Amino acid sequence: VLQRARCLQQCLGRRLRPAPSAHRASRAVRRDFERREPYNYLQVAFFQLKKLDQAVSAAHTFFVANPQHLQMREDIEKYRRMSGVKSDSFQDLEATPHWEAYETGVQHYDADEYLQAVARLEESLSEALSALEECRALCEGPREDEDEEEKMQPGLYEAIAAHYIQVLKCRQQCVLEIATKPGRISATEDFIPSHLDLLQFAYSQVGNQTLAAECAASYLLFYPTDEPMLEKMKQYRTELGGDAAVTARQSIQHYVQRSLMEKKLIYYAVEHLGETFNDPDLWTPDELIPENLREKHREDQEKQKQETLDMEEREKRGALPFEGIAVTMDSQRMNGTQRAVFDRVLTESECKDLLRLTKAAGEAGDGYRARRSPHTPHERFEGLTVLKAVQLAQNGDVEWRDAKLLLQASEKSRRIIESYFTPGKKLHFSFTHLVCRRAVDGEQEGRMDLSHPVHADNCLLDPEGQECWKEPPAYVYRDYSGILYLNDDFQGGGLFFTEMDTVTVTAEVHPKCGRLVAFSSGKENPHGVWAVRRGRRCAIALWYTHSPEHAEQERVKAEELMDQRVMEQDQPGGDKHQGTDGSSRSSSEPHAPSRAGKPADQRQKPGLDRKHHPKMLRARDEF
Repeated sequence: VLQRARCLQQCLGRRLRPAPSAHRASRAVRRDFERREPYNYLQVAFFQLKKLDQAVSAAHTFFVANPQHLQMREDIEKYRRMSGVKSDSFQDLEATPHWEAYETGVQHYDADEYLQAVARLEESLSEALSALEECRALCEGPREDEDEEEKMQPGLYEAIAAHYIQVLKCRQQCVLEIATKPGRISATEDFIPSHLDLLQFAYSQVGNQTLAAECAASYLLFYPTDEPMLEKMKQYRTELGGDAAVTARQSIQHYVQRSLMEKKLIYYAVEHLGETFNDPDLWTPDELIPENLREKHREDQEKQKQETLDMEEREKRGALPFEGIAVTMDSQRMNGTQRAVFDRVLTESECKDLLRLTKAAGEAGDGYRARRSPHTPHERFEGLTVLKAVQLAQNGDVEWRDAKLLLQASEKSRRIIESYFTPGKKLHFSFTHLVCRRAVDGEQEGRMDLSHPVHADNCLLDPEGQECWKEPPAYVYRDYSGILYLNDDFQGGGLFFTEMDTVTVTAEVHPKCGRLVAFSSGKENPHGVWAVRRGRRCAIALWYTHSPEHAEQERVKAEELMDQRVMEQDQPGGDKHQGTDGSSRSSSEPHAPSRAGKPADQRQKPGLDRKHHPKMLRARDEF
């Protein structure tokens, strides 16, 4: 230990003169580099210097790691339209070799190009293991304490143990670091084992049974009781001859043995020293986990299994609480899961009354005032929340009965969706929005975009990685979504569902008065809206949650005001006059930031359309 300490000090002294400690970056700086913030500054600086190709590369590099950054998304689109910008300038300067190779390998695999898949997946596995070693080496830094009191260790052995466990936990988390795609928070599950699974099949398809068996044996080190893989191993042994020796790869044996040794030490510290540990691996054997933690682990697994069974059961049941409503399309007809279309939810008369309310949305809606849609420049967007509708009724700008109808129609939809999909389990409103999208005249020719791009409602869709990341800024608490249509006198504007690739359409729904389309909000239901090419498409957009803590607070307030109105009417000589001041703006969920109407305390966002150079350059805020 003393010799290693001396060696490290000498190396650091030679490389980072004079004092190594002065060169250790703070957490904030490290976090900015992980988020690629320097490229945010660089793209603005290069643009000001008129070095477009370098500005484009810097912008693209930042955007890859920050795909939800709306301002940068706009800048990227501007760069694409600029003359003189080369297409090969859109490159990721921080691309990690193993991710590039992995994604290319999976593409070849999906296209049944197994020879090319083998080459790229082997490259990815090798690069991933190298990146893992580099990450593990960086864990041997100084101890970083969140709590000041933790620095006061009672003695030598406790201090050594605490620091050592920190290093071990850091090494264990490295697999999450290499398995996390740039721009994502969540890691790809079973990143190393999945390589071996793909490789064993690809090798078998190109006729190399020896390497296929080696990969299968390596995979079984992670999941020794996996029945399909055990069957494959049996098949490979038969094809190679009963006496052929089949062993797992040395590198994988070393990886698994070392990881298990570290886990054993960490779990000892969890059990006896009060440490905590979030195991990054799904393959950790049960016998390695202390008995008192093992029970909770089993309960979590059982809970997940039960939720899956419940979801399957819900597909088969759920009587509707209203007469006359027809289920015109179910999940099977829509080629998916947890999807349905209900007709006759509203009458023609009710649709007309709510359309009258949408006129107010265009004139005094939630700050939109018929502005351009946040999703396309070819449409205008009008929106009205339930609270704003009631406030407009208070001011005499709309009929009370129309505002009440909005509350009733959305509640009716909630009861239909709850009874059909989640009988016996309460659904709460998460957000209710009366929305209209109007085609901009003269701007539809040659239009290629969508009214609303393909997305999922509670996770961030990643078509290339075939994943949907349940993390902010997605509304992760949403469980079910609905759209209640009010009209069909427009062109385009239909809803469609896709596979995870966002391009393979699996079902379409054509709007009409009183039609409710409902679906679960997760990755199983990516959806988008075709372009509105003529006219005005109006609907009530609805989102629901099982979590009471995320219930729509604006709705509670709107219902209180409505009850208050009823009580005033019941009182003799109740005041029937409404005030004129109803200019408040409200929303129960945050909207995406835009350059218009920006809060005064928001940092200046450098953009391509700024006329003057700011006195001090600031990086864009993350969305």
